[in-house]
Amino acid sequence: AFLASEATVFVFMSSIKAREGKDETASAYSQSKYQAEQYIMAQKLPLGKRVYVLRPVMVHGPGNKGNLNLLFNVVRKLGVWPLAAFDNKRSFVSVENLCFIIKVLIENDTVVSGIYEVADPEALSTNRLVALAGHALEKKVVFLNFPKGLVRLLATLGDVLPLPLNTERLEKLTENAVVDSNKLIKAIGKPFPESTHAGFKKTFESFVNE
Repeated sequence: AFLASEATVFVFMSSIKAREGKDETASAYSQSKYQAEQYIMAQKLPLGKRVYVLRPVMVHGPGNKGNLNLLFNVVRKLGVWPLAAFDNKRSFVSVENLCFIIKVLIENDTVVSGIYEVADPEALSTNRLVALAGHALEKKVVFLNFPKGLVRLLATLGDVLPLPLNTERLEKLTENAVVDSNKLIKAIGKPFPESTHAGFKKTFESFVNE
């Protein structure tokens, strides 16, 4: 429909998980995103049309749901963080920065069509996120360094018992997943308007009154 229309810009919201889509053992979600990307990029574009495939990392913002809420509520209710022994780095992108990127791509016809990974410039550890959540709550957080083996054992129990932590949640909270968005920043010729810390400040402050 886009190729036959008068529209000049097509933006497809893929996922960083599309990286894994070549692997037949990857999730259906990853495979479907990757296959959609391949189909889109294989099309011959008429003169004057542009196509952008965006691969955002985890997007967050006010009203966010999911594992960030779980992390925030642990800090709110308990004032402790039991996974401090896990030292990781993970990339995120604020919804404000993502919207900024889409707006620039629509308006700037000099940006070359292609696949672009989207992440805020700074990756954060989960421990740092917990500290930012505590700051939003004006609460001092106690960081507990339980042995990793013990934590993993409890997480496996959570796979069969109704515990707040299971292996999937533990992996998402402690995995390393750093993404470099320099290709995108160079392409648009502008830095992101919102810093990583400023974005999380907005997100966590929105949780305070929920």
